[in-house]
Amino acid sequence: MTMAAQLPRQRLNSDQRNAFAASLLGWMMDAFDYFLIVLVYADIGADFGVSLEKMAYLTTITLLMRPIGAYLFGIWADKVGRRIPLIVDVCFYSLVGFLCAFAPNFTVLFVLRLLYGIGMGGEWGLGAALTMEKVPRNRRGFYSGLLQAGYSAGYLLASLAFLLVVSAAGLSWRWLFALSIIPALISLILRSRVRESEVWETTQTNLKITQTSIRTVFFNGKIVRRFIYLVLLMAAFNWMSHGTQDIYPTFLKATDDGGAGLSPATATWIAVIYNVGAIVGCVVLGSLSDRWGRKATIILGAALTLPLIPLFAFSSTAFWLCAGSALIQFTTQGAWGAIPAHLNEMSPNAIRGFYPGVTYQLGNVIAAFNLPIQQALAPHIGYPLAMTFTVAGAAVAVILLTAFGRQAKAIDFTSEEKLAEVSTNVV
Repeated sequence: MTMAAQLPRQRLNSDQRNAFAASLLGWMMDAFDYFLIVLVYADIGADFGVSLEKMAYLTTITLLMRPIGAYLFGIWADKVGRRIPLIVDVCFYSLVGFLCAFAPNFTVLFVLRLLYGIGMGGEWGLGAALTMEKVPRNRRGFYSGLLQAGYSAGYLLASLAFLLVVSAAGLSWRWLFALSIIPALISLILRSRVRESEVWETTQTNLKITQTSIRTVFFNGKIVRRFIYLVLLMAAFNWMSHGTQDIYPTFLKATDDGGAGLSPATATWIAVIYNVGAIVGCVVLGSLSDRWGRKATIILGAALTLPLIPLFAFSSTAFWLCAGSALIQFTTQGAWGAIPAHLNEMSPNAIRGFYPGVTYQLGNVIAAFNLPIQQALAPHIGYPLAMTFTVAGAAVAVILLTAFGRQAKAIDFTSEEKLAEVSTNVV
């Protein structure tokens, strides 16, 4: 039994609860706004007279800009602390998301989604860093899974909002973006009550004593090699995740190219259910990573994804499509449950604002063309095969990259000696 496993469970104090709740809600609202596009891009395309292939690039540009946000806000957070950059970031992306409701044409919406990607890129890295620095280290896996579940919870909320606002009330897609500002403001209020990260404050003192710069820390050869490795791992992860999510609502509603031909309401209810599966998977496998380690649970989730692909992609009834998608979201997002903890534990203290977020978002850049590729393949080989090839390849890549990597489960962030020991065994 490891030392971390022997540590008693600690209840979160008010500062830790506020930090976690704000990060969870911020990430949830990022996903809410992102998946609104996934759910309504066919409707927006019809309004603007734009093809589905071109509309798919609204998600691509958001993903492409996320590394810029992760870099800008991350570097700022490593210099001045986590709190102020996070507050500025949530104000920025809340306003941009709200303005999407008033876009007069595709070009303006494209620019707004570009800007939103910058804000979305800043949110995950800083929120995850602040949370992982504050929660008890022997329970990081649990809070990591719960935090990552916020992404699926945001997707679930977007699906419910679509059902209520568009399907039931018959209102325009614009209302969905207008309403998104309310929970974002709640996140801002919570975040304003959070104290600065004690780990960051201690690290700044150590950097001054040793006269070490952030640049020097990053350009250590082992840290750079680990950075490249984590970017590749995140590319595989994002390809696996987006491959199972982004095109699926369109596949469920499509009547050609092997689509399931379901009604919009039925397809959206399936999205609600499979996101419940994703939330449960994140929490379950994230918690298990505190016992089994980050690597074992990641490999388990990705490996269980493979045999579920036929049920997920080739079923012919709503029931089995719902079952297959819920199970595959349990496994793929379950594998994600350990990632906030894993990336932050593999990051040097001095660049934790920058390092996890940028590796994650650069991986997203590589995966950014997943939806356009799937959409382009669908007319030629059908939606089921387009999803099968992309998801299966990504899951295998996740398994192999994780197996050959390292982990630093429950590492003490206040012990630079322990982190230096991990740095000598990067990949």
